[in-house]
Amino acid sequence: MQITADFHLHSKYSRATSKDLDLDHLALWAKKKGIKLLGTGDFTHPLWLKELKTKLQAVDGNLFEYKGVHFVLTTELSNIYSKNGKTYRIHTVYLAPGFETVDLIVKALLARGANLSSDGRPILGMDVEDMSRMFLDLDENIFIIPAHIWTPWFAMFGSKSGFNSIEECWGKLARKITCVETGLSSDPAMNWRLSALDRMTLVSNSDAHSPSKIGRECNVFDCEMSFQSIVDTLQKKGKGKLLYTVEFFPEEGKYHYDGHRACQVSFGPEESKKYNDLCPTCNKPLVLGVMHRINELADRPPGFKPEGAVDYINRIPLEEIIADAHGVGVHSRLVQKDYEAVIQIFGNEFDVLSHIGYEYLTKSVSARIVEGIQRVREGQVNIIPGYDGEYGKISIFSAKKSTPQPEQLTLFT
Repeated sequence: MQITADFHLHSKYSRATSKDLDLDHLALWAKKKGIKLLGTGDFTHPLWLKELKTKLQAVDGNLFEYKGVHFVLTTELSNIYSKNGKTYRIHTVYLAPGFETVDLIVKALLARGANLSSDGRPILGMDVEDMSRMFLDLDENIFIIPAHIWTPWFAMFGSKSGFNSIEECWGKLARKITCVETGLSSDPAMNWRLSALDRMTLVSNSDAHSPSKIGRECNVFDCEMSFQSIVDTLQKKGKGKLLYTVEFFPEEGKYHYDGHRACQVSFGPEESKKYNDLCPTCNKPLVLGVMHRINELADRPPGFKPEGAVDYINRIPLEEIIADAHGVGVHSRLVQKDYEAVIQIFGNEFDVLSHIGYEYLTKSVSARIVEGIQRVREGQVNIIPGYDGEYGKISIFSAKKSTPQPEQLTLFT
C-alpha cells in the first residue's frame, strides 16, 4: 500500500500558527494535498489532546481516523538546557502508539513542573537525552525523530545551539536514534555528505503552521497502514518500504545560506569566510545557515551518494507555481481560484506535481501552468537562497517569460 505521510506539524494551540489548525481543516487539506497519514502534532497540549480524544476514531494498527484521513499521535517538544558549560536548544518529534502512552508522557512532564498549557510546542528545561530515556522507560514503542537537524537555533546540529555529533547529543541513547528529519533548508544529498548519518533514515516533513502548508515535504511509503509497520520501516532505513521523500528545493528554505536579515546581507559559506563570518554592514555575527554547517561537519564531497540511500524528489508547492505563472502573489484570489479548480479536476496536489502526464494536464489547465509544473519536475528553477529566517525567492520562468499575455493565464483551455 502506498502511503504519503507527514509526521511533523502543529495545532492552533502552538505559537505563531493559524487558528484553522483543527482536525476539520487538517483532514480537508490532507485530501487536497494527497496526504494519507498525518501527524496530529501537539499532543501534550491539554485542549488539543481533549479534541483528539473526542474526535479521532481508533483503527487497526494503533492509528486513528477522522473524515477519511489517517492520523498518528505526534508532538514536537523544545528543550533548552545547559550541558558541559554550553546552552543547547533542540526540537524533537515523538510518535506515540496510543492515547495511553500519551497520557503517561503528559503525566511525567507535569510531575516535573512542565507548563503544557502555555504552548502546543512547550519549552522544557530538561536534557533531551534524559527526557527521551524517561519516555522510553514509559513505553519502549515511542519513536524519536530529531527535528530539522540543521536549523541554526533549535536543532541537533544547529550552528547556534547544537552539537557536533549524534553521540554528543544523545549519549548512551544514540543507538536508539535511527531516523532524523532533514528540514526545509537541506535535502538528502546534502546529508549524504556525512558518513555519521549513513545508518539514519532521512525523513522530510512540513512542520506546517497552517493547513495549506501540510505536505510541502513528505514521505512516500510502500507498507501496511499501521504504527508498527511505519516505525519498523524508519528503524530499518526503509529496506524498500520507504520509496522516496518529497523535498523543497533546499535553497527555498529560510536558513539555507548565511546572513543577517536586519542588514539584508546574504552569503554562501565561502563568501562568509571572507568576512570572518561577520556582517560587513554592522559587524555583528552572521547567522550561519545549513549549507555552512554541513560544510563544517561533512567528511565527503558534494555529490557523494551512499549505497542503499533512499531517493528523493524536489518539488515546489502548486500554489507557488500558479502564482509565478500569473506573476501575482501566492495569496491572491486568482491563485486560490485556480488552485481549487485544479484540485477539483485532478484530485490532489501530490499527483498533479509528480504523476499526472503533461498531455492530460494540458487538456484542462493552461499551457503556462503546465510548463511551470514541468520545469519544477525537471529542476529548471531559479531560487535566491533563503537566509536568517527569510524564505528563498523562487523564479520558475525567465524574466522574458514572466509577463505573459492574459489569455495564457486562463486556467481552462
